Amino acid sequence: MSAAQAAAAEAARKIVVIDDDPTGSQTVHSCPLLLRWDVQTLRQGLRHPSPLLFVLANTRALSPEAAAERNREIVASLEQALAAEGIRDQQLLLVSRGDSTLRGHGVLEPAVLAEELGDRFGAVHATLHVPAFLPGGRTTVNGVHLLNGQPVHTTAFARDRSFGFSTSCLDAWLEEKSDGAIPAASVLRLQGELLDRAAEQRSADLFADGSSGFTELVVWLEALDGNCSVIVDAERQEQLDALGAAVQQLQGRRRFLFRSAASLINGLVDGGLRPLGPQPIKAEDLVKLRRRDSGGQPCPGLVLVGSHVPLADQQLERLLSESRCAGLELPVHRIARVLEGGIPDVLLADLENEWVEWMLAVLDRNQTPVLYTSRGELCFGEGPTADRRRLDFGLALAQLTARLVAGVVPRLGYLISKGGITTGSVLADGLGLGTVLLEGQLMPGLSMVRPIAGEGIAGVNTLPVITFPGNLGDADTLAKAWALMELDGAE
Repeated sequence: MSAAQAAAAEAARKIVVIDDDPTGSQTVHSCPLLLRWDVQTLRQGLRHPSPLLFVLANTRALSPEAAAERNREIVASLEQALAAEGIRDQQLLLVSRGDSTLRGHGVLEPAVLAEELGDRFGAVHATLHVPAFLPGGRTTVNGVHLLNGQPVHTTAFARDRSFGFSTSCLDAWLEEKSDGAIPAASVLRLQGELLDRAAEQRSADLFADGSSGFTELVVWLEALDGNCSVIVDAERQEQLDALGAAVQQLQGRRRFLFRSAASLINGLVDGGLRPLGPQPIKAEDLVKLRRRDSGGQPCPGLVLVGSHVPLADQQLERLLSESRCAGLELPVHRIARVLEGGIPDVLLADLENEWVEWMLAVLDRNQTPVLYTSRGELCFGEGPTADRRRLDFGLALAQLTARLVAGVVPRLGYLISKGGITTGSVLADGLGLGTVLLEGQLMPGLSMVRPIAGEGIAGVNTLPVITFPGNLGDADTLAKAWALMELDGAE
C-alpha cells in the first residue's frame, strides 16, 4: 500500500466510543460528543473530520437491564448510520469507555456489545480490558490495577454501593463481576514487557519488518480468537500507543472490542497515521470562552457537585471556603421522601422554584452559586432490588439538578459540573443538548465542552461546561478549576 493509500484508509477509520458517563473524553479534544443516538445524529457525528466520535450513553446511571438495552439501541442505530455514510464495518473501532476505578457495568456492557457486533458484523476475536488513566495515576502493573500505586480495591471507590468489588487483580475482578462466567484462569494478560519492546522498536521505525518487539506484539494480537478476555498492563502512554498502532495494523483482519478508561483512546488515535496533536485552544485560553453580558462584563458561573465519593466531599469543603462562593445543599433525604409521597410533582415544583430564586439572588450579587447534594449515600438495603432503587433515585436526583440549572442558564458565564451522572443529565435533560463539541482540557482530566450551534434550550448557546469526574484530583482541584474560570473576570 502506498503512503497516499494508507493515509486515505486511515482517514476513513472511525473510533466510536460508547461512554458510560460524560467524562471519558478527558484526554482528547476537537471531537463531537453525542447525547442522542438516533441514526441522523450518529450520521452527523460520523461526518465530523475527527477520527473520534463519543456517544454519551450515561449507562452508569442505569440498571443492568436498562444499560444492556441502551447499548443494543446504540449499535442498531450505528449499523444504519455507518451504512448510510458508506463506512464499512472494518473501518470501525468500538470502545466501551468505563471508569478508571472499576465502577460501572464493566463486564456486562462489553459482553452485550460483543454479542451485537457478532450478530451484525462478524465475530469479535478478543475483548481487551484497559482501565488505565495515566494522568490520574491509574495504572495496571502485572495484572493488578492501582490508584497512585495503591491497589484500587483498598480505596473508597471499591466500596461503591452499586458497583463495589473486592479485588484489584483484573483476572479475578472479571470472574467476580461476571459471576464466574469469565473464569480468572481463562483470562490472558498482555504484559508490559512486550508493550515496552514494541514501543521501543516502534519509536525507531513504525512498520519495520522482521523480528522485533512491534512485530511480536502484532503476532500476539493476531493469535487471539473466540472473544477471549485480555487484561492489559499499562504504566506509560508509549505502551498504549504501541498497542494502538498494532491494532490499527490488524484492522480488517481481526475484530477487537475494548473496555477501557481514557488513556487507551489516545493510543488508538495516536498509534495511527492521524495523531490528534495539541489542542487548538490552549488551556490558559479556554477561560476566555466564558460568556459575557451585553456590556462586555463576564457573567458569573455555577458549580454543581453531584458526586458523593469522599474526594468530592473534600473538594466541596475547600471550594465553599472561598468568600465569593455561596453553597446551597439539596437535602437528599427530604427529596427522597417527596418522591415517595403522593404528590411529588407539586411538592418538588415548589422546592425547585425556591432554589432557583436563591441561585438568581446569588448571581445578582455576582457570586458563584455552588449547588450540591447532601453528603453521603441513602441506604436502600442490599440486593438487586435495592441496587435498582438506588440507581433510579440517583437518576431522579440528577434530573432535578438539571431542571435547576435550566432555570438560570441564560445568566451563566460558565458551568462546572462534578460527577458523571449529574453531568450527563444536565447536558441532555437540563440544557436540552443533542451534541456538544469537546474544546479540550482546562486542567489534566478536566474537559471543556460547548454546545453545537443551534442546539439546546434558549440561552444555552456558547455556554462552556467543565465536565469534572467524581474521582479526579486532590482536595484543591475543584477550587483551582473555579479560580481558573474566574481569572477572566478578575478585577
